[in-house]
Formats: sequence, C-alpha cells, structure tokens
Amino acid sequence: MSKRKRTPRTARSRINAPRPTGTAARSGVKNTHNAGSAQGLWLYGLHAVCAALQNPNRKKHRLITTKPAAENLQEALPEGFSMAIDPEIVDRSEIDTVCGPDSVHQGLALLVSPLPDLYIEDVIDPDIQENPQATDTLVVLDQATDPRNIGAVLRSARAFGVRAVILQDRNAPPETGAMAKAASGALEHVAMIRVTNLARAMWTLKDAGYWCLGLDGYAEHDIGAVDPTSKRVVVLGAEGTGLRRLTRETCDQLVCIPMDRSAESLNLSNAAAIALYVVTRKR
Repeated sequence: MSKRKRTPRTARSRINAPRPTGTAARSGVKNTHNAGSAQGLWLYGLHAVCAALQNPNRKKHRLITTKPAAENLQEALPEGFSMAIDPEIVDRSEIDTVCGPDSVHQGLALLVSPLPDLYIEDVIDPDIQENPQATDTLVVLDQATDPRNIGAVLRSARAFGVRAVILQDRNAPPETGAMAKAASGALEHVAMIRVTNLARAMWTLKDAGYWCLGLDGYAEHDIGAVDPTSKRVVVLGAEGTGLRRLTRETCDQLVCIPMDRSAESLNLSNAAAIALYVVTRKR
C-alpha cells in the first residue's frame, strides 16, 4: 500500500463525454482527439446507433440504413421516440463504403460529431463527495491502445455502473466507429476522459477521496479479499506490459485476480469485467 502524498494540482484535463447536469460550460476548448474527419465520424451497428440517437449531447448529421435495418431500429427505440433525423434508405454497399467492408454494421450507420469535451474535475460529483453513503466507481487505463478493447471495457463499465473511463491522451485511439460498436452503446453513457499525465490525474481523484486499486498479476493481495472504499478507481495496465512504474506507485493498493499461473494473462477487457464485478458487488 502506498503512502499518500499531496501533489500540486495539475492543469485541467479534457473529458470526452456529455456534461453532467449543472456543470458550467467552458469555452475555448478545441476537440483534437476524435475528429476522424472535418465532417465527423460514422457510428454503426444497432446498439451504437440506437444509443447515439437517444443521446441529446450527440450531434447527428445523417442516418443511412437498409430497409430491413430501419425496421429493426424502429423496434429497438422506445415507443413514441422521435429520432429528429430522417433515415435515408440505401443499398448495403453504400454503408460498406462509409464504414468499411469488414465492419459489422447491421445495415445501419449514423454520421455524428464527436462528443463535447469536459474536464476530469467535472466527473467529481459534489453530491457524491458530500454523501458518505454514496458509492462511485471509475476506471483508469494505462497505455491502452486498441479501440475495440477500449470499447469492450466501456461496455463492462456501463454494465457495472462506472461513470468514467480515464486514459492517457498520448497513443490512445480517438473515438471511432469500431470503438462504439465494441462498446455496444456504452460510449454514449460512460465518460471517456483523456489526460496528459495519468499519475497527476489519479492524484486529482485521490485528493477528492477516491481509493486507487491497481491490478498487478504479481500483487500479494487478492482483489476478492479487499474491502474497497465507497469511492474507488480500478487501474488497469496494457496487455503484456501491465502498469507502468509511476502509475503503479501512484496506486493506493495493488491487487491481483487469482488465476492459474501456467495460463496466459487475461486480456484487458476480461480483466476489467472481473475486477469491476468483484469491486462493485461490495457496496
């Protein structure tokens, strides 16, 4: 377990997600992370498109769909929901063109703008901080680079009530259709924060009362035996290399998922799902 040492506050880091209610708008922030093109990016697949259509913070520009997929989309949306955008019925080949022939788009594609930027401090909810009975779970990804893996982590995060996934800006992929497809709609619900300095971002959370649990295959403590605080951060490293030294040292406690030592390590999304299940069941 690491001793906590207070460090100077870092400059605010950007968060790529809908603003929480009551957060004051900040002007002058340019989104440079996930502008796949000047026109925006294409989201595809039933769950990703359905979730984006229902997200009031997501700007939608064009919806293209095959006729059967349009019927499936209408059935998936809540009864009486107005899409506020007219779907264009097209051939499947046109959707292949914008999404890629190997994408599993299910006959649906939605052209959108990236989600608005926020700061990491915006995810620190005063109502949660002031309520000793409240629980809150966040995730930190150290050097995650695969968009599908990150999307799968977002999907698990959504399933276990995580409010934000924090990752390093450098080398991290932008918001993409592949990420949104793997997230199965979670990209519209879980904040994805990009920070310049991961350790400083963790200290921002620690200063706000969060306890950082780092997953390490060689840690002495079983994650199942840990009784986390009500405000906790699960920190996961990249596949193969694990947590970097500074990230590891910034964690309050290192824990492991017990498994057969003769087997290969779990991939990032599987490790995240197991860790979040264990941590969040202890409410």
